[in-house]
Amino acid sequence: MYLLQFFLAILLDLLIGDPPGYPHPVRLIGAIGNWSEERSRRLLGRPFLAGILTLLTVLLLTVGTAGLLLAVLHLLAPGLAAVGAILLLYTCIAARDLISHSRVVAQSLESGASIAVARQAVAAIVGRETSTLSAEEVSRATVETVAENMVDGITAPLFYALLASLAAPLFGISAIVCSALGALAYKAVNTMDSMFGYKNERYLYFGRAAARLDDVANFVPARISGLCLILAAFFCKFEYREAARIFFRDRLRHASPNSGHTEAAMAGALGLCLGGPAVYHGQLVAKPHIGAGRRAAVAADIHRANRLVLLASALFVGLLAMLRQLLVG
Repeated sequence: MYLLQFFLAILLDLLIGDPPGYPHPVRLIGAIGNWSEERSRRLLGRPFLAGILTLLTVLLLTVGTAGLLLAVLHLLAPGLAAVGAILLLYTCIAARDLISHSRVVAQSLESGASIAVARQAVAAIVGRETSTLSAEEVSRATVETVAENMVDGITAPLFYALLASLAAPLFGISAIVCSALGALAYKAVNTMDSMFGYKNERYLYFGRAAARLDDVANFVPARISGLCLILAAFFCKFEYREAARIFFRDRLRHASPNSGHTEAAMAGALGLCLGGPAVYHGQLVAKPHIGAGRRAAVAADIHRANRLVLLASALFVGLLAMLRQLLVG
């Protein structure tokens, strides 16, 4: 029953994605983060301590509020708690949105529209400045963000959902409820890193705890995801040997201890060179190159990257689901 509920949440994301105007938990987590930052900074003079307090506050309020909501639903009817948990877990997955947004970029390049249209489309999914990007740079930036966000948006929340389900007997609650709470806890940490994990004057110390915890949270999912991309490259008949070679050679070249794993596997599989200098908030950042490809990225590479990420994510989930079944019998 649990795996049926778990896969139903994934199916909902693939079929529906995030409906516009839906009260998405991540937006609520962000609102809690802004509210807590203001009060934590006033209460504690040191930014590092204020950042820790904000992180703990967001985690407790996110998991606590969701847990209370599901407990109330359980009192009304046990089945309602399961439905609520499935819906909460579904909102923690972003596979459809990642694929849809990247396809918009690819279609804008393939349609022959103005490069300004493609730049505007890619600006919605990348953090770098896009106003001067060429068509090749737009394609490359999109492939990079698809590879990187595989972990944040798909595999990591599902990893913690499955991991948390193992705690169900300990707490005497259903596995799907534990899964929803585990995925939400991960999204709280990841959202705090996205909001505060900047190395600028305002957040250098305040966001350090969120950034470090996010690094720890993504450590295992990122590495498994990179390996799954290599396996997906084999099934897709891409350059799986090169994916493996670049993965083991370049995965630690990224400034992030985790993002380079999926980017390196993706670069090798598609025969591209990813990374390199990029402009963020008006400043040129000298990022190292990942991959040994010599050809320019094209719009078709975005579609290839999407295929790889979807298949690799399916392999990731299938592997962990089988391991869970072995553990629980």
